[in-house]
Amino acid sequence: MDAYNPRTVEEVFRDFKGRRAGMIKALTTDVGEFFQQCDPEKENLCLYGFPSEQWEVNLPAEEVPPELPEPALGINFARDGMQERDWLSLVAVHSDAWLLSVAFYFGSRFGFYKTDRMRLMMVSKRKMRMSMERHYVGLVGRIMQMMNSGFAVISVRNGSMENV
Repeated sequence: MDAYNPRTVEEVFRDFKGRRAGMIKALTTDVGEFFQQCDPEKENLCLYGFPSEQWEVNLPAEEVPPELPEPALGINFARDGMQERDWLSLVAVHSDAWLLSVAFYFGSRFGFYKTDRMRLMMVSKRKMRMSMERHYVGLVGRIMQMMNSGFAVISVRNGSMENV
């Protein structure tokens, strides 16, 4: 694994975001490559996300105890026994749990105080609000593009939008 060691609340948040982005990339953009790497014939494999927004399918760390909490072990075994979408959802749930455990590990290791936690919450809320605003701006942009290209006509009736 990587030797990155976040020490401030902001660094832990960046670490979390980078690892999360890498795992989302594995489960969406790179899903074909991810699926192939999770061969059920191989040993217990784990999905790792890195602060650099990269991902890797690999065996768990050999050191005992491991430097960081370990992700879900054996994600490859259920791959062919489930619908692909269900399997990806299962891996995503385990990945979320691992991301939180890594963030809590760093938080407990460096003993963040209440002021640090409050600062992290404010940064997190601001980032989430900005992300949602971008989502809605993109949605409105797509609707406008559809209207301008003639693919759909949208009218407002009784306070709701419907295709006409």
